[in-house]
Amino acid sequence: MNYVAHFGLREPAFGITPDTSFFFACRSIQEALNTLLVAVANGEGFIKITGEVGTGKTLLCRKFLSSLDDRFVSAYVHNPSIEPRTLLRAICDELRIDVDPSGDQHHVLKEITGALLKFGVSKKQVVLCMDETQAMPFETLETLRLLTNLETEKRKLLQVVLFGQPELDQKLAAESIRQLRQRIMFQYDLKALSAEEVAGYVAHRLTIAGYSGTPLFDRSAMKALWEASGGVPRLVNILAHKSLLLVYGEGGQCAGKRHVEAAVEDTPAAAGLRPWWWPRFAG
Repeated sequence: MNYVAHFGLREPAFGITPDTSFFFACRSIQEALNTLLVAVANGEGFIKITGEVGTGKTLLCRKFLSSLDDRFVSAYVHNPSIEPRTLLRAICDELRIDVDPSGDQHHVLKEITGALLKFGVSKKQVVLCMDETQAMPFETLETLRLLTNLETEKRKLLQVVLFGQPELDQKLAAESIRQLRQRIMFQYDLKALSAEEVAGYVAHRLTIAGYSGTPLFDRSAMKALWEASGGVPRLVNILAHKSLLLVYGEGGQCAGKRHVEAAVEDTPAAAGLRPWWWPRFAG
């Protein structure tokens, strides 16, 4: 059952769908956002943001795109594990470039090139954000590099932001794409939340969701949330949500350590992060 009304919330506070209204500017995320904004302002070609699963890459990407003003034209491709031709067509869709469906890759590339030149004449900077790029085939990465060859005397006509898991660095280390690797001028590796940031993160999300009462997690619960999640925002959300469900089921008003421990037992991804001394429940 839904606990939203029970705790006086306007909406669920701990969803796992990226929502920029819940954006929390912890140190790592804010530094990454600043890096992105400085990089695109300087007109650099490639920018790389890496982070473990659940550290907020997609939310950061959406926040970054929403922060761009009308000097920029943006495109977002969330599933880049595709062949070069499919990638080019996805870019055309995002930039609203009309292409002949029967056209070959050379034709599509020519249309994109023409559109980028027009954007450049109009003083517009085009930014392409690619999510989950650790899954991108090498030939698709090479096609992306070729797209960034277009430039004026001042800046690139297309800037690309690569978001990916740490495996992206392993892929970029390949000799076959060393030219792309050399073009990455700015990069940032997202870090997990500290214990203090987890407390601030939870409070922030509850406030955005409309909560204004006494703390819904006591100190022991907050410490357990940090330890069990490893400071990974997505896991914090999952564990906090399940903990509040348990409190709601009991008719209570505040989560304690035992609620978080029970939530961990029901969350395999968090159970693998818990320290050796964490209690195990017997089914």
